[in-house]
Amino acid sequence: MTTRIFVPRDSAALAVGADKVARAFEAEIVARKLNAKVIRNGSRGLHWLETLVEVETPQGRIAYGPVKAGDVAGLLDAGLLEGRDHPLGHGLTEEIAWLKNQTRLTFARCGITDPLSLEDYKAHGGLVGLERALGMSGADVVKHVTDSGLRGRGGAGFPTGIKWKTVHDAPGPQKYIVCNADEGDSATFADRMIMEGDPFVLIEGMAIAGIATGATKGYVYLRSEYPNAILIMNEAVEIARTAGVLGTSVLGSGRAFDMEIRAGAGAYVCGEETALLNSLEGKRGIVRAKPPLPALQGFLGKPTVVNNVISLASVPVIMERGAEFYKNFGMGRSRGTIPIQIAGNVRYAGLYEVAFGLTLGEIINDIGGGTFTGRPVKAAQVGGPLGAYFPVSLFDTPFDYEAFAARDGLIGHAGITVFDDTADMLAQARFAFEFCAVESCGKCTPCRIGSTRGVETMDKIASGIEPEKNLALATDLCNTMKFGSLCALGGFTPYPVMSAITHFPDDFRPAATLQAAE
Repeated sequence: MTTRIFVPRDSAALAVGADKVARAFEAEIVARKLNAKVIRNGSRGLHWLETLVEVETPQGRIAYGPVKAGDVAGLLDAGLLEGRDHPLGHGLTEEIAWLKNQTRLTFARCGITDPLSLEDYKAHGGLVGLERALGMSGADVVKHVTDSGLRGRGGAGFPTGIKWKTVHDAPGPQKYIVCNADEGDSATFADRMIMEGDPFVLIEGMAIAGIATGATKGYVYLRSEYPNAILIMNEAVEIARTAGVLGTSVLGSGRAFDMEIRAGAGAYVCGEETALLNSLEGKRGIVRAKPPLPALQGFLGKPTVVNNVISLASVPVIMERGAEFYKNFGMGRSRGTIPIQIAGNVRYAGLYEVAFGLTLGEIINDIGGGTFTGRPVKAAQVGGPLGAYFPVSLFDTPFDYEAFAARDGLIGHAGITVFDDTADMLAQARFAFEFCAVESCGKCTPCRIGSTRGVETMDKIASGIEPEKNLALATDLCNTMKFGSLCALGGFTPYPVMSAITHFPDDFRPAATLQAAE
């Protein structure tokens, strides 16, 4: 029997030499005439162990990591093919505590299967949800998704079922499913991990959305900075189309759905759904005024579902295991699981899928292991570059949309960036304004001008120029941007700025004033 050695082709692993590791194994297999082969899987999300190599044994898959190309010969000498002990060994992969304590629903196959093997996908429960959806009416599928409590995982947290029902009920012969894969927030990589590690689950989710709403065409809008994901998604679509999962008769049902992959040009604002639709149509990526809503007049003016990757990838498990099963996870109005992405100055970085409800402190200290530097945690930014900075005093906040909103924060795409006590929060506030100024589409004045004035104001505070007056001005700018901007880019920039000012006031006081106070 041929022994399978798994080496990830996920970008996080490629960045630390996974291709070299794979080539080293392949060369050793040939040189030693071993009955083994290398499988390029996705990532399990344990990024501090990348490149994480696994070997299939009768006891289960055994993990080794972080593995570099120079370690390969020694690992084979030590008996890797039999799963024997080695300083880089971690025993059974499924027993690694960081992985074992997760609730993997959306990411159940990620890192386990060959991303481009449809047979592998089906062997691990794939397409069951689509088959069930094909046996139901569109309205029943929409109700199933609504009853599950699934909310948009792209940041807004809007109920997915309501969006689908709007498109289902909208008149018109042509409707579309658009997947927003323009993942551009700091500390976010869940979308990429799915597309690189389990692309068929996204394809299946989009096909179910099409069946539910009457849409026959779908697009994945992928950021150009993800060349590996673009490559894998294009291959997966071709495989799915050849196998009859996509096309004029999905799985022989007589119901049509097909899709394409489109690459953006790198504008952060195209993560906003209406700017994305403009870009997808070949226009300049600027924000549209709403109404009309994309669900009624979206891509090419037709009714359009615009969902994030994780939202769509969560649908197959809901259809397979039932709305009630999915709804039983979570808390309050935040149902199901959320793939939390932990990054920044943290010991154990990676993706951790778990039901809503863990506190921010549990995520950073218990799961993330505190800071990588070993210094005290000062702050955590949750929700990307437009997310609020939470001090340690707020680490009792449960990971829940409403709980974060009640404390002037947002979950966003569930990315967490950790900072130790050396972080300068004035510099972080300035960066938020600068980021908005650089990425603004320029359509609305509060975002375009407010962000630029914000950078100037932060520079004055840093120089000790009328700090109190300029702090008041910054607050006023934030208020104007929050309530006057057309989209979340300008509207959410006040979150990092005001949270930094509110929770870390000493960082905004001139050094001379601080010394006098001490």
